[in-house]
Amino acid sequence: MDGMGAGFAPRQAFSGFSVNDTAAARDFYAGTLGLEVAEGPMGILELTLPGGARVIAYPKENHEPATFTILNFAVDDVEAAVDDLNARGVQTRIYDDPALPTDAKGIMRGHGPDIAWFKDPAGNVLAVLKA
Repeated sequence: MDGMGAGFAPRQAFSGFSVNDTAAARDFYAGTLGLEVAEGPMGILELTLPGGARVIAYPKENHEPATFTILNFAVDDVEAAVDDLNARGVQTRIYDDPALPTDAKGIMRGHGPDIAWFKDPAGNVLAVLKA
């Protein structure tokens, strides 16, 4: 950032999304998905993602689930990841939409990388996709 001066010079960046129940979110992200989750002030959860990036989940009374994918988890084998998620009680068949043609496991193949979507307890959309 040559010539930019000392104005906007962030040390780091992170993203965030809302949930309607931080206890359920903590159980899901830590217990079900196995992520490192720390509790911060005002009920904010700090999730450490694979690779070290951080994202926060914050409580919001009038939460509306994201209608787009908020987190993508890159994996070597989508089918194995889906089987594991399903065994953990996570439903990956969430779309019945001709625009998103998924198989019985919820995996869309042949339209870019293999990908399967699922939801967190707050209804936010997450995905596993072929790395």
